[in-house]
Amino acid sequence: MQMDGKVVVVTGASMGIGEAIARVFADAGASVVLLSRDAGRAEAARQRVGHSEHTLALACDVCNREDIDRALAATLGRFQRVDVWVNNAGVGIRDSVADMQSSAVRGLFETNFFGLIACLQAVVPAMRKAGGGDIINISSVAGHLPVPFMALYSASKFAVNALGKSARLELRRDNINVLTVCPGYVATEFGAHLVANRKGNVRPRSVRGITAERVARAAFRGYRARKREVVVPWTMIPVIKLYQLFPGVVEWGMGLAMKNSRR
Repeated sequence: MQMDGKVVVVTGASMGIGEAIARVFADAGASVVLLSRDAGRAEAARQRVGHSEHTLALACDVCNREDIDRALAATLGRFQRVDVWVNNAGVGIRDSVADMQSSAVRGLFETNFFGLIACLQAVVPAMRKAGGGDIINISSVAGHLPVPFMALYSASKFAVNALGKSARLELRRDNINVLTVCPGYVATEFGAHLVANRKGNVRPRSVRGITAERVARAAFRGYRARKREVVVPWTMIPVIKLYQLFPGVVEWGMGLAMKNSRR
């Protein structure tokens, strides 16, 4: 199979995009380690993914470097290598910039950004020793388009985009590729786990979102091609380009959406 002999680690793998990515890689023949803060939920996802002889579920809070090091050591002990590390763990918040609490700001960045850095710094030495590897950072279209009431989440994803693309240049000489995956709205339970949800949603009700499985397939194709970035669905690419060239047009549309949002 395509991924026979490869070892993949996925953070935030207990549901949604993380679980879907674990399944895509496992179905392709890879050994997959599913990480989640909750060991029980990680194990439940592992059972849903299947391929029990080639998968492992571990508890890991990416905000805790000791947890990351333990998970990495357990992976190397079981499978002897890490070929792909997927940074998917993340949290969201819906609030206004003027009202958001500083504790929520710091907490979100600890997971979405600093946790990602800690994972990258932990796994790079093992990849260098093995002669290369791939790091996949699950970001968001919100890392290209600032979204009202999602400013903190957007800011963390802008940071992830910049970090990933810079790291890709730095690690190229080590044969380590860094892929940034930017999904648009995804129909998962992510919204049910927001740190705070005190403001309106500018997303039109008619927008249903793409599936986590579609994001996972796009990430897998991007990994195989060793791309710099994948935006899914592709229809968001013109919107991103429009914002880069004519931000006022996109802001006008967002302003209309805000009129219908809860204040």
